[in-house]
Amino acid sequence: MGDRVVIGLGSDLRGDDSAGLEVARRLRGALPPSVAVVESSGDPAALVEAWSGAALAIVVDAVRSGAPPGTVHLAAEPPAPSRQPSGSHALGLADAVELGRALGRLPGELVVVGIEGGDFTPGAPMTPPVLAAVRRTARGLRERLSRERPAGPPG
Repeated sequence: MGDRVVIGLGSDLRGDDSAGLEVARRLRGALPPSVAVVESSGDPAALVEAWSGAALAIVVDAVRSGAPPGTVHLAAEPPAPSRQPSGSHALGLADAVELGRALGRLPGELVVVGIEGGDFTPGAPMTPPVLAAVRRTARGLRERLSRERPAGPPG
């Protein structure tokens, strides 16, 4: 695993829920070798495994907050645990953060990028505002991760 990782979450079967996966696909092969790119359905154990040992983990997922579709939310803090599942993930990022904390396997820095979805209907295509946000997000992450230097060993 690289010292930095981008993890795209979601499902290709539920319209805008595929936003995180599409960002990851657009970044694969376009980043320095020190940056791993992972696609995930959001399984907490798989997320912990994907970011273990990383100095920086950027997780991209579709969200529902009531903002207009295509709005991009950026959080430098992990999400608060919730017992109310949102989107198509019964368990997800908040549970992965809890598990990672319990196991001592959180990344050095966790950044969460949420792309506001509008249509999560099974079989629906990604909506135009979300697709535009995917393009902007992938471009911004490519620029950021291509110019940042990998974190060195603590010293």
